[in-house]
Amino acid sequence: GLGIGAADYVGPVVLVECLVAVMGERHAVRGVQPDEEWLLITTTDADGRSNDTVVAGVESDGHLYVAANHWPRSWYHQAVENPEVSIVRAGEKLARRAVPVAGEERVRIARDYDLPWAVRLLTGFPPRSFLRLEPR
Repeated sequence: GLGIGAADYVGPVVLVECLVAVMGERHAVRGVQPDEEWLLITTTDADGRSNDTVVAGVESDGHLYVAANHWPRSWYHQAVENPEVSIVRAGEKLARRAVPVAGEERVRIARDYDLPWAVRLLTGFPPRSFLRLEPR
């Protein structure tokens, strides 16, 4: 019954998340191309280790944003805890400060960064959290 239905849903969600992780690693290995929305963000964990993650960026109202749209989101929590991050975008390495987005700004960026319902379904309807990447 319910357990089988849940397993039938969770299985494809895990598969999609694994596929996204593999694609992200492939982007990181070959390098983010200038014509792509992708960027490589480097965060630092509590032990001081650097971690690279490929994420999609979106520009809105003159600012660059990234979203934690998937369940593997340790990079997002690391950026909130230690907001001094770096990114590689269009082949250029840039120092940035990660600022969590809330209120009206969050509503606006969520609208600008809208995902199709099917994508949200396939990623398990994760909570969407956004960071504004400010120059430092």
